[in-house]
Amino acid sequence: MKLHLSHSANTNLISGYGSDHILVNGVRHEASLIVLPDEVITGWANTLALLAAEHFDTLALRAPEIILLGSGRKLRFPSPALYAGLIKARIGVEVMDTPAACRTYNILAAEGRRVAAALILES
Repeated sequence: MKLHLSHSANTNLISGYGSDHILVNGVRHEASLIVLPDEVITGWANTLALLAAEHFDTLALRAPEIILLGSGRKLRFPSPALYAGLIKARIGVEVMDTPAACRTYNILAAEGRRVAAALILES
């Protein structure tokens, strides 16, 4: 799917996605990643099963208001113990499939919210 949004040159937006890729400002990524309005972090957990608390610590350091966890093609939930530190830090966590996380990220980023999309791409 290709998404069309007008945006500031300083804000990362997801311009498209498919089962094997995510486009951030037109740049193709073929592995799991984290997208924030001002940063893209590659080399994140490749599957939900590989998620560890350290992955969420990486997100907490960036202090987003909310984290959208894209769990892959299907909605699956990680153990809440993995992101308990985020909850204690009062950072919201929403779990959804990766396509829904991509769409939701764009809406929140366009509103100027400090959002992070942690997106798992599973081949």
